[in-house]
Amino acid sequence: MLYDVILIGGGVVGCATARELARYSLSVALLEKTEDICNGQSKANTAIVHGGYDAAPGSNKAKFNVRGNAMFERIAEELSVPFSRNGSLVVSFEESGIPALLALKQRGEANGVKGLSILGREALLAREPNLNPAAQAALDVPSGGIVCPYELTIAYAENAAQNGVTFFRDAPVTAVSRNADGTFLVSSPAGEFASRAVVNCAGVHSAELNNMVSEEKHSITARRGEYYIVDKAYRDAFHSTIFQLPTAMGKGVLIAPTVDGTILIGPTADDIPDKDDTRTTAEGLARVLSRAKLSWPGLPARAFITTYAGVRAHAETDDFILGEPADAPLFFNALGVESPGLSAAPALGEFLAQSVAERLGTAPNPAFDPIRPGIPKFRDMTDAERAEIIARDPEYAKIVCRCELVTEAEIRASIRRPVGARTVDGIKRRTRAGMGRCQAGFCLPRTLELLAEELAASPLSITKCGGESRYLESNLFSGKAGE
Repeated sequence: MLYDVILIGGGVVGCATARELARYSLSVALLEKTEDICNGQSKANTAIVHGGYDAAPGSNKAKFNVRGNAMFERIAEELSVPFSRNGSLVVSFEESGIPALLALKQRGEANGVKGLSILGREALLAREPNLNPAAQAALDVPSGGIVCPYELTIAYAENAAQNGVTFFRDAPVTAVSRNADGTFLVSSPAGEFASRAVVNCAGVHSAELNNMVSEEKHSITARRGEYYIVDKAYRDAFHSTIFQLPTAMGKGVLIAPTVDGTILIGPTADDIPDKDDTRTTAEGLARVLSRAKLSWPGLPARAFITTYAGVRAHAETDDFILGEPADAPLFFNALGVESPGLSAAPALGEFLAQSVAERLGTAPNPAFDPIRPGIPKFRDMTDAERAEIIARDPEYAKIVCRCELVTEAEIRASIRRPVGARTVDGIKRRTRAGMGRCQAGFCLPRTLELLAEELAASPLSITKCGGESRYLESNLFSGKAGE
């Protein structure tokens, strides 16, 4: 089949672009190399909607960060995604850092960020009493926010699918070339795909795809960041996102409340040769702790529930590389989309889709529906709401994940929805089953059973995250593997 557009990469920018392309009368397919969308840097970041104060004025990072930030209320409402504009604080622990805060304020104002101000020590500690009392001043960024990155990505994908976009998973792209008629041929183990246009949102591998079709060569450095997650018992320790003054390697180790009540601590910033290496390391995690204690001296080390790492795509230009190379018309790049990529994603999706639609000369899709209802969350309901939904669907009375109060109804819904879960990690990202204090110690067996039932598959075939990551090797009672 000849598609109008092939999207490569199922992260937040790819899925945002898919949803925005669905606004037009186009046939669109998205190819994701892994078993599920949101499996790369979009699932493993700091979940922050940045204000836009630190990118160089005039850069793509600055422009799309500020535009994307302003879109979040509307996007969150349309897609039923939790979002909080909790504000950010960039803290200096030395008086000598105050001029740098003033410079950040001036840069942010040049980027169009509203409401920036400098807080003195007393006002800062009154607002965040658990902050290190050595703090001297901070840049207050009221437009800063927090969002669940995987819930946002999944919501984008579901709404795109509801509006006609086709998703292919387990479809790593091995080659991109031009056909004799000028269309593209995109090769994958999942098949050969032809299209009039291609949008390259392949994250850390995006330069490799660009270099297949263009003499304008680019390179991506994989930069790994390691994190801790603090238990919900400390959800009120901080209200704003706490940054330290940034360095050339990034925004430093920060304290980041989440919309789900946990707190993220991190990241490191280490350039690595293997672009898919998401291991955590003893050395990296030790650096996270050492640096985080500057902001939070009372950091409760015994409250950590897990660690993780994400790999972000750093381009040689230190900026987003967007649009068509001069020698590869209708091949649209989104290269080097690292931080603030999550913040910029709504604006990047809008820009890329509009660029493609303009070049293809297409009309708007009159049937486009921007509303994606979310799965009702038992944990967020009042007692009256819980009684009402249980009366409608008794499976809401069956708690599978005790830590996060996730029900059997929610897990089944996450599998049945468009671009639904196929793995245990897929259910986790869609429902939070397994993300709590016990880290799936209680809920994993039932989650696995529900996946097998819904997919009409053997429990032996169910995986954590695709590939060979199976949980079970044989049937205990038959003693035969594969049964």
